[in-house]
Amino acid sequence: MTVRLYDSKAQALRDFVPLREGHVGMYVCGPTVQSSPHIGHLRSALVYDLMRRWFAYRGNDVTFVRNVTDIDDKILNAAIDDSGGEQWWALAYRVELEFTAAYTSLGIMAPTYEPRATASVSQMQQLIARLIERGHAYAAQDASGDVYFDTASWPGYGELTRQARENMEAAADADPRGKRDPRDFALWKGRKETEPDSASWSSPWGDGRPGWHIECSAMATRYLGTEFDLHGGGLDLRFPHHENELAQSTAAGDGYARYWVHNGLVNVGGQKMSKSLGNSVYAAELFDLASPLAVRYLLGAAHYRSTLDYAPGSLTEAEAAVDRIRGFLARVERRLAGTRYAGVGGPIIPEPFAAAMDDDLGVPQALAVLHDTVRAGNQALDADELHDAAVAHGQVVAMVEVLGIDPRDPRWASADVGPAASALDALVTRLIEDRQAARESKDYAAADRIRAELSAAGITIEDSQTGTHWSLGL
Repeated sequence: MTVRLYDSKAQALRDFVPLREGHVGMYVCGPTVQSSPHIGHLRSALVYDLMRRWFAYRGNDVTFVRNVTDIDDKILNAAIDDSGGEQWWALAYRVELEFTAAYTSLGIMAPTYEPRATASVSQMQQLIARLIERGHAYAAQDASGDVYFDTASWPGYGELTRQARENMEAAADADPRGKRDPRDFALWKGRKETEPDSASWSSPWGDGRPGWHIECSAMATRYLGTEFDLHGGGLDLRFPHHENELAQSTAAGDGYARYWVHNGLVNVGGQKMSKSLGNSVYAAELFDLASPLAVRYLLGAAHYRSTLDYAPGSLTEAEAAVDRIRGFLARVERRLAGTRYAGVGGPIIPEPFAAAMDDDLGVPQALAVLHDTVRAGNQALDADELHDAAVAHGQVVAMVEVLGIDPRDPRWASADVGPAASALDALVTRLIEDRQAARESKDYAAADRIRAELSAAGITIEDSQTGTHWSLGL
């Protein structure tokens, strides 16, 4: 079946047909590393991790590029504001490591390439030179060393966001005095006296540094070619960042991205998350509140184009959902062990799950199929229908693997055992031991009472030949 994705440029669902059959080139705008990663960063990175995994499942060799913006106004300003006197490049690298650690904790696959902007300055300068030569860029007349993209020179400017140029706001990324038009944006920024020498490169237009937009155009084409399959990023990047990327790349003669995909943003308690409101939720806070597996489940559960409304209670629901999956897999594997059904039901994706994922990465519908299969598998175990239970087991394994939420994966083992989980395990184990002692002394009323108390707390216990096992709400 053909994968279909919502193309932001076409504003429509489109069949995804890669430039080269069996190969997918993806470029995703990575972080500007001026401060710690927050929930919005994690949600965006996870969206494209899921998309990448699904492309690979559908038989494609995926080249995944996610950049690091390590030179930018925000980084320089953050270093200036740092009372400890940290150098801008040291701050950028320290924050980059925070992002890498957060991505790793969330089970996000490492990119094929992860270029830093500072390593591609020569490619940016070459692209700027091409734009000047083709009449789409100009050096400022005020000797500032700035170079601007001439938006009036490119008829396609505004096509990504379907805006008329005359209705656009002025670009606020550089001193407007050297511009022909307020909407022209900076490709190169001449060095200012207040900026450190280390944040400057020599160029034909004077010492300076690249503008933000030119960075991604240069890095995307360097690693994926002048035309590639898919460009992704957060909805907040559509304008001006992606609009400007598209304009400068196509004006330079490149085909650039054939599909544009944007993920929705994150609200916190019904409000837009922003620094000014003081409601930002950082990665470290999330991992303090719940296991990384539950965080991954929560951030991936909503449709990628929707706004995700975060509340701490939703992490509790995500933990419960993960526990249901974990409980079923542990239960069915115990029951099938040593039987002729142990090898039945290999990892096969059910067709409804595949259809949901093919339809614009419909993860919510795919998760519904997953939980329906878990429910059916538990019912089969209750009825001792081991063949059906084995088939359900194989399907669940295949689904959780492709979503990156297999609770049996060793990556989650140590992270999922926190103080709360350890305390709960100790308490439940003690009650199970008390129940076993009551049964051995034939005090069946006490044994039944303990089982009922555990059941009322949402804990299911199951007696088997290997002992008594507990899980949260099968």
